[in-house]
Amino acid sequence: MAFRTLDSLEARGKRVLLRADLNVPMHDGVITDTTRLERVAPTIRELSEKGARVVVLSHFDRPKGKVVPAMSLRPIAAKLGEVLGTSVSFVPDCVGPTVANAVSELKDGDVLVLENTRFHAGEEANDAEFAKALAANGDVFVNDAFSAAHRAHASTEGVAHALSAFAGRLMEAELSALSAALENPERPVGAVIGGSKISTKLDLIGNVLAKVDVLFITGAMANTFLAAEGVSVGKSLQEQDMHATAREISARAKEVGCEIVLPVDAVVSREFKAGAASEVCSVKAVPADTMILDAGPETVELIKKRLAGLKTLVWNGPLGAFEIEPFDKATVAVAQEAARLTQLGQLRTVAGGGDTVSALRHAGAADKMSYVSTAGGAFLEWLEGKVLPGIEVLRASGHELGLG
Repeated sequence: MAFRTLDSLEARGKRVLLRADLNVPMHDGVITDTTRLERVAPTIRELSEKGARVVVLSHFDRPKGKVVPAMSLRPIAAKLGEVLGTSVSFVPDCVGPTVANAVSELKDGDVLVLENTRFHAGEEANDAEFAKALAANGDVFVNDAFSAAHRAHASTEGVAHALSAFAGRLMEAELSALSAALENPERPVGAVIGGSKISTKLDLIGNVLAKVDVLFITGAMANTFLAAEGVSVGKSLQEQDMHATAREISARAKEVGCEIVLPVDAVVSREFKAGAASEVCSVKAVPADTMILDAGPETVELIKKRLAGLKTLVWNGPLGAFEIEPFDKATVAVAQEAARLTQLGQLRTVAGGGDTVSALRHAGAADKMSYVSTAGGAFLEWLEGKVLPGIEVLRASGHELGLG
């Protein structure tokens, strides 16, 4: 890979400026999910054990360049200490003399979390002077925040121009998984792409079409494709103004040799609420006063059979309104089958996106996939084939060393 990893970092005694993603979900001051802390913990532990003086940078929420006490990283730093099982210090700023003093007092192996980088307007503006001020607190830079790599901010991109840059273990794992999924996959390759609107995933579909052998279009997005083919979908959510685009996508798929698989049956209801009465019907026989809220059992079996013939699967988006029972059945069934094949070593599964992670957890399959990205926007932009500034600057640093 064309970037440096911790394998080539002589960390002892060095101030390692580590960009992590500590932007965890919080409700009424209580952290509700520590996944992101747990995922960055191995990198912090490794650096600490190697004798580095670890200085952690992160954003939290959207303070828009102002100090917002409710968006302080202080409580998150304390929780990180619990996850690591060690003492973690905190400084109420990320640049300036107070930070410099705290960093100068660090001993080998110590961990220090700096305050929310977005309390400064220079962060999101990727201001060169602010990036230099951040870099002044480190000897080397380690980026372990793939989830923020799609943003050209001072702490994700700017700092890497001022210090030697390395990928942390989480970043390395994420890039390895993504490369194995679409850049250098074992074929045949399939992709499950769901969601409510084609309009929000045009770039994603366009990029994936040329890289996969079969594309399963699911969720409400599939309704638009069906309607574009002249199928009546009743009161189902669909984008009438995207019918021509859907037909263009289908035509393009044929040109590049990608098979598009759409639902053949559906679970429909007259109400969108938990426990609502529902029925199964062919997609060609949807009652006019109902809406499609999940894929039907025939579609599930069709997808499961096709999964058995794949070597690699990329997943983004649920098959139906999985948040509400009974419209979660298709997502759960397909997720569990993908997990089963993964555990047998027959399928490499890489999944990501907010709804996708929630859906896989709901199905009890998240920890059985090859890799589940918590990156959200960065994962989607990678699927769309977009340049991620935080990754490009690491690659550039690697190219300088002849790594690729």
